[in-house]
Amino acid sequence: MNRHGIIETDGQLRTKVDGIWTLGDVNGRGAFTHTSWNDYEVIASNVLDGESRSVDTRIMTYAVFVDPPFARVGMSEEDVRNDGRAALIATMPMSRVGRARERGETDGFMKALVDANTERLLGAAIYGIEGDEAIHTFVDVINADISYKTLQRAMHIHPTVSELIPTLLGNLQPLAARG
Repeated sequence: MNRHGIIETDGQLRTKVDGIWTLGDVNGRGAFTHTSWNDYEVIASNVLDGESRSVDTRIMTYAVFVDPPFARVGMSEEDVRNDGRAALIATMPMSRVGRARERGETDGFMKALVDANTERLLGAAIYGIEGDEAIHTFVDVINADISYKTLQRAMHIHPTVSELIPTLLGNLQPLAARG
């Protein structure tokens, strides 16, 4: 263990002891149920199926189940600014989302960050009704490593929170340099 009580592993979650892997809270790679389950999937794929999966390429995602929920995937706005790359940003209040208005739950926002050169989504956050579900739209596109335009041009079902994601992406603007 390191000085923080974490069992150190490589990307395949192998410890320094041959034949021993770690998953969950003890490996320090995400203390969430979904990261623990993904740890299991990585270990099982590698040990039982002979694959070579790694958590080193895992794109972190999480949700905080408050009211309304907050969910995020990938890089935050601060991460992107610190990275220094040319980026685009779009933010939309939940008051523009039909599902949120229908249910009288318009608190919150949606935000997306895109690499200006590669068109790849870097991160997204949703603080609002059903944000913990709608974030999966971004999770899938980020993991597929495809242009944000694929998501922007997709037809979404009305009335849902996800249906406004293409509109959000249509409002991308250059991320201003730190002032």
